[in-house]
Amino acid sequence: MSTNITHAGVAIVAPRAPLQIIQVPDTKPSAGQVLVEVHWVGSTPFDLHQADGGLGVTPPQILGDTAVGAVVEVGEGVEHLKVGDQVFGFLPPVHKQAAQQEFITIPAHLLGKVPQNVKPEAAATVPSSFVTTWHALTSDLSIDLPYPKPADYTPPNASAPILLWGASTSVGQYVLQVLKHYGYTNIPVTASPRHHDLLRSLGATETYDYTSSEDLARLRDVLAQHGSGERVKVLDNIGSVEGSMEPLSRITPPGSLVAVLLPVIKTHAEQDRAPEYTLDTHSLVNWKEGVQTVGVRTHFYEANEVLKRDLQPLIMPELLVQGVITPNKTRVVEGSTLLERAQNAIDILRRRERVPDEKVPSLAHLSDWESNPAFARTTANHTRNE
Repeated sequence: MSTNITHAGVAIVAPRAPLQIIQVPDTKPSAGQVLVEVHWVGSTPFDLHQADGGLGVTPPQILGDTAVGAVVEVGEGVEHLKVGDQVFGFLPPVHKQAAQQEFITIPAHLLGKVPQNVKPEAAATVPSSFVTTWHALTSDLSIDLPYPKPADYTPPNASAPILLWGASTSVGQYVLQVLKHYGYTNIPVTASPRHHDLLRSLGATETYDYTSSEDLARLRDVLAQHGSGERVKVLDNIGSVEGSMEPLSRITPPGSLVAVLLPVIKTHAEQDRAPEYTLDTHSLVNWKEGVQTVGVRTHFYEANEVLKRDLQPLIMPELLVQGVITPNKTRVVEGSTLLERAQNAIDILRRRERVPDEKVPSLAHLSDWESNPAFARTTANHTRNE
């Protein structure tokens, strides 16, 4: 139920237009919902797809799909959360429940408690990438990840190849950690050479330079050895016609299963150019015979009732507590106002900016929350940079 009280939110008012602050009515939580005071927000490439490409946007629309904050009110029937809990979650990209506002009223199953061993700014970089990881592996690639993991568990196809293109991305790093935890033993990856040591430590069994024709030829030959026996599965963590799908089409053997993060980028957003996207994962490149492609639609994970119930409230925080996954590196984005910091995060994503000597960092910016109980900080994941 909406009230006469309002709070501030960062909104898209038109494609590629500067972000603006708008006032949003407070909403009391109904049964199964909680009211959260937002302290940190994760900005991901999806924010850029909305801000620059207008993807799924009806202006004015609040930005953001990942938040960390404190529960201030609990609706009837909510049992796993109480007032004062610090929570984090991956949220629907809809106006009323989007992350970049001072308060959000959302279903409690979209939230888990932030573990004590994880800083809140780091927690803000986890949900989007982790939910994408779990949903892509289980729903799109049909990879077994039983939870809780049985003692002495060995996957039925532990040695079947699972290729990660763009493994140094935020999603790619979580995928490696999860697959390693579950005992998968054949995980070749592509990434820039400067990330290879990190990726091997996370679980990669072989590393290839995606810019090297020699490396890609070797990878093609390695995959071809498996193509006649076990089905090769591929996760494209980049989702770009030129940057990932075209090279993958040349090295992926016939009959492979390829999951591609959506939307597929046809042309990147630039300071003076709008981006172009597509949901077509198949017809834009020449895949080999029998290759099946599927687009990863992370926000559809709730269609699985078990994941809807357990993924964010239970599995995500528990794997952090156990140290199975660790948050990606985080960087603070500066600015003198809430709006400036939010805009700076979008600009950094648009520039696909890199930070020297960092491992594909997530970005964070400080807000006014500590002095005003208001929207506090924003983090941005470079989930599609290698």
